[in-house]
Amino acid sequence: MSALTTKPSLIEYENKCRFMIMDAPKDSNLHLYLKECKKQNVLHIVRIADPSYSSDEVEKAGIQLHEMHFSDGASPPPEIISQWTELIHDTFNKKTKADDMPCIAVHCVAGLGRAPVLVAIALIEFGMDPMSAVAFIRERRRGAINTVQLTYLETYKPTKKNRSKCIIM
Repeated sequence: MSALTTKPSLIEYENKCRFMIMDAPKDSNLHLYLKECKKQNVLHIVRIADPSYSSDEVEKAGIQLHEMHFSDGASPPPEIISQWTELIHDTFNKKTKADDMPCIAVHCVAGLGRAPVLVAIALIEFGMDPMSAVAFIRERRRGAINTVQLTYLETYKPTKKNRSKCIIM
């Protein structure tokens, strides 16, 4: 296999925060995902689905793997929100050069529900309006975020204020 069947979606804002939403790799195509991760300067992969690949290869590639499982089609529970917000603030609140901007890759099974929800939460945490965050993600990942998740995001309130800002230009 020499190409990914579903291309990862890059979500980035003014060189302040970057995410790559993707479907779940398998052991047979993990090398292709890791190649794309290296190209995008991915430092962390957040796995929301059941494991479909070995974590050993990810760690050998110098990428930290984080397990943040929650039910398919659902919104994340408070403990996942806490882990996620800590990771995004730790990753993006450091001063870096534009060409060294880190990226966090996030995947569930298809990359349409749980992964985009976490990215939307990150954008809201960085100061975006919830509906703008959803629209921005959907422009880059068609079919992302179901109705239950949309309702959840409409009422989501940032947990950490004034730590960092992402700006849409």
